[in-house]
Amino acid sequence: MARLLDLYKAKILDSLQSEFGYRNFMQVPKLEKIVVSMGVGQAARDKKLIEGAEADLTLIAGQKPLVCKARKSVSNFKTRVGMDIGLKVTLRGRRMYEFLDRLISLALPRVRDFRGLNPNGFDGRGNYNMGLNEQMVFPEVNPDRVQFTQGMNITMVTSAKTDEEARQLLKLFGMPFRGN
Repeated sequence: MARLLDLYKAKILDSLQSEFGYRNFMQVPKLEKIVVSMGVGQAARDKKLIEGAEADLTLIAGQKPLVCKARKSVSNFKTRVGMDIGLKVTLRGRRMYEFLDRLISLALPRVRDFRGLNPNGFDGRGNYNMGLNEQMVFPEVNPDRVQFTQGMNITMVTSAKTDEEARQLLKLFGMPFRGN
């Protein structure tokens, strides 16, 4: 079983229940899914870039990403309807907890000049969004095989009703927020 899932069941569940005064353990917020997405705008000019980004995201997430296509033609970006312009992968269950564990313990400490995550990345409904500038902070990615550095967005969807509940949940998982 994933280490963070064990931590959630053993300590975080009780801690959140006592802190926020939930009467039932089913009311306690939990992590529902993590969505990792990459916008590969350069793919309009070079098709091989989306293949390289897809291989990297597959290594990082542990499952094959979905290729997103352009919905509109935009002449300034040189995109047409149906062109491959992005990738996304939705992680749930054991894979989600393993990805979060690798993100917290391996990838974030490898980010240059890291001073903590922005505590204002919550959306008002208990979900947290963050971005990484390059995929090479993950140890699975071989820097010699990377064709171009590509950033990614990571969204953590929780069942929390407020941002404060979600912030406390992620803090107990070990997310290094700025100002703590």
